[in-house]
Order: sequence, then structure tokens, then C-alpha cells
Amino acid sequence: MEYIKEACVEGIQQAVNAERFGAHRIELCNHLEVDGLTPEISTIKEVKEHLSIPIRVMIRPRSGDFVYTNEELRLMKEQIKACKTLKVDGVVFGILNSDNTLNIEKIKILTRLAYPLKVVIHKAIDLTPNVCESLQELMTIKGVNTVLTSGGHSTAEKGKHVLKKMVELSENKLEVLPAGKIDNQNINELHKFVGARAYHGKKIVGRLDLTTQI
Repeated sequence: MEYIKEACVEGIQQAVNAERFGAHRIELCNHLEVDGLTPEISTIKEVKEHLSIPIRVMIRPRSGDFVYTNEELRLMKEQIKACKTLKVDGVVFGILNSDNTLNIEKIKILTRLAYPLKVVIHKAIDLTPNVCESLQELMTIKGVNTVLTSGGHSTAEKGKHVLKKMVELSENKLEVLPAGKIDNQNINELHKFVGARAYHGKKIVGRLDLTTQI
């Protein structure tokens, strides 16, 4: 396999289509119109029953910024515990301070709680003042496996120079996962430049909103 294709999906139908169309793993979300929230537990269970590829679950209690209250952090902990019980492959979250730097303390708390699940830090990193410095901070946290990023830009194409640098900085200690308008039409060209091990997108294996028999 030249690289991993991770499909961002919303619900059982898109999840099933993603696997059928060649995705190697999925990120399962709810409400993609606001860039994804935590799906219902019943949805996670149903997807787990129907898929054989790894499932990573978005842990995001609300839309908007990534500065969370103690109550929101408590809810995220409960969502992570539920994902551990269901034995999914990993969880996806990101927490910032009010100045948009990474909240390393809270990220460590959730990462420790998530073990042995994989931990993905999502595109909240793109809001930080320096994504490469933020990546290096995350590399010091045991248990963080993947960083989902557009290189601080609106799309992976616009951020490809930064993404290439992030891949080089990671030294294979964690997976830099480029995202941002990556689809089955542009992924090969992007891969030639960036050289990542995996890529993420809603249309990474084509359109997923086609109705097929589950």
C-alpha cells in the first residue's frame, strides 16, 4: 500500500460506502456541516458491527472554538470512555487555550484516558500561531499517534509546503495526516509532493452519499 486513505464519514451509509470504495479506515463524525461533532453511541455501535476497517471517532461536544469548559471536558472524557468500551481504533480531539496555543495539559489528560486507543489531534492545530512548533510539542506527548492538519491553511493544496515540512519534522514518530479538500482526483499529485503515510477527506475514495444496500 503506497498510502492510507482515511474517509471522513457521517453515519452508517457513508461508512459502509467508504469501505466498499476502498478506504483503509474512517473517521466517524456527526454534523459535518460544522466540521464534525461526536456521533451518537448507537451510531458508533452500528458502524462497528458493519465495518472491518479501523474506526476513529470524533470527540467534539459542540461546534465553534476549541476552548473547553470543565463541564465540556468532563463530557469529552465520558465520550472517550464509551469509545474504549466499544473498542474502536482511536479517538480524535483537539483543545486550545484562549490564545489559540495548544492546551497541552488537557490534551495529556485525554490522551492518558484514551489509552490504549489511538489518539488523533485534529485541525485545531491549524489555528495555532505556528503549526510546526505545535507539532513538535505534540511529539513529546506519549500516546499521540496522529496529527490531522492542512498545514495551517484552508486546504491541503495551499498548505502543501508546510505539510511537507511537518512530515519531515515528524521523523515517523507520529503520523502527519494531511486534510482539506483532498479527494480521489487530487490525492496522487499531492502525495508526490508531500510524501505522507496517510491522507484524509470526505471524498478521498469518491462520493459517499450514494444509497447502497447495507
